[in-house]
Amino acid sequence: MAELAQFEEHRGRLWAVAYRITGSVADADDAVQEAWLRWQALPDGTADEPRAYLTTVVSRICYDQLGSARARRETYVGAWLPEPVVDGGDVPEDRVTLDESVGLAMLAVLERLTPAERTSFVLHDVFAVPFSEIAEVVGRTPDAVRQLASRARKRVRAEAPRRSIDPGEHRRAVDAFLAAAMGRDLNALMNVLDPEVVWRADGGGKVSAARRPVYGGEKVARLAHGLMGGYDPDVMSVHEKTVNGAPGLVFVDPVGEWAAVFSFTVHGGRITEIDVVLNPDKLRHLDFDSF
Repeated sequence: MAELAQFEEHRGRLWAVAYRITGSVADADDAVQEAWLRWQALPDGTADEPRAYLTTVVSRICYDQLGSARARRETYVGAWLPEPVVDGGDVPEDRVTLDESVGLAMLAVLERLTPAERTSFVLHDVFAVPFSEIAEVVGRTPDAVRQLASRARKRVRAEAPRRSIDPGEHRRAVDAFLAAAMGRDLNALMNVLDPEVVWRADGGGKVSAARRPVYGGEKVARLAHGLMGGYDPDVMSVHEKTVNGAPGLVFVDPVGEWAAVFSFTVHGGRITEIDVVLNPDKLRHLDFDSF
């Protein structure tokens, strides 16, 4: 049986690959667990390069998942957003990593790629996996994989939102949004939002949410202003958290048994995109009692 220590050495990378390919915490967890079961079944010494072998295995599992996932999302109610990854609060600014490949807005762009394009792009452009190894995952030739990655790269460059790489700038914009929203200051909200800001909310048909994106600074400001009218500080709580590698917010209502995770894209000191995940199925992996 292959050694547990070798698998654990690469577990973090495997999960990171799986999450970027699937956009789902649950699917990434399942893929890593399945990779572990297959690793356990290997005779000792079978895999000369454990990292490459395990990356191929988990990527293939995720690639196979994408087909059925895309079919489910075609019938999804409202906007579909990835499951958010939420880290603890009070993270020093110099330790906040604005990893473009894991931002909710970027993952939403990756949803528009074919499974083969997405897998090829993630493995090559994010994790520097050689085309020859990716070919084993998607069942294409290395040259075909090169073309897949190139097409995906062009589309991502064209559609990915511009964003600040300065965590301080990002934090200041989120703090300004929170202060304006909690203070129900419409003018302050307008000032922190880009005139062409977009608001996307994922309730999955289980929680009330706008089923189509809302565009424009004034409309988004009025939407946020209105939502805060229902905020009860005696019952609800708001937490500054790191959401998918960048400063974000989590609202929790233990009485109403709902939560909302806010992810922000910031450019030029203003918020250009707000992605809100409310679907409880996508928040099951979060321990709100520890917030």
